[in-house]
Amino acid sequence: MIVESLDVPDVKRITPRVHGDSRGFFLETYNARAFADAGLPTTWVQDNHSRSARGVLRGLHYQLHEPQGKLVRVARGRVFDVAVDIRRSSPTFGRWAGALLTEEGQEMLWIPPGFAHGFLVLSEVADFLYKCTTLWHQPTDRGIRWDDPAIGIDWPLDGPGGERLVPQLSAKDAAAPLLADAEIFA
Repeated sequence: MIVESLDVPDVKRITPRVHGDSRGFFLETYNARAFADAGLPTTWVQDNHSRSARGVLRGLHYQLHEPQGKLVRVARGRVFDVAVDIRRSSPTFGRWAGALLTEEGQEMLWIPPGFAHGFLVLSEVADFLYKCTTLWHQPTDRGIRWDDPAIGIDWPLDGPGGERLVPQLSAKDAAAPLLADAEIFA
């Protein structure tokens, strides 16, 4: 597997070795030894799977008191995945890193605790899988606006035919505060 840092160095793109032939493919999405050797987590407590339609934007989510690290990947479709550093003490505070994740490329992203996370579905449907380092903790579940101008995420909203994609948000995500007004990490 290849592990590389993105624009925010704590966020890592992981490209596994894919073994394919006329029958299909095989890949390891997790190997404790390889992850440990790369300095990545090796303990996971929760796996999640979401299916979303084109234009669905989920995020930017995080947990305030029991932050989750996430290993994310796309099993079906294409998404633009984003992590925002919301640790005030970090030299990359307020910066974002994004990557296109596809079923063809089989890439994964490691998003460490202390980051807000979100994704935009670019295909007709996407199956999005992620492993978490801590359990979901509803009382400290928080969000930040996906379009906060202070963060300036360059979401790929222009469609292949020139049409503009209008993100579909949950009520919770539509009402999320700006980073300047959000409860975040010290």
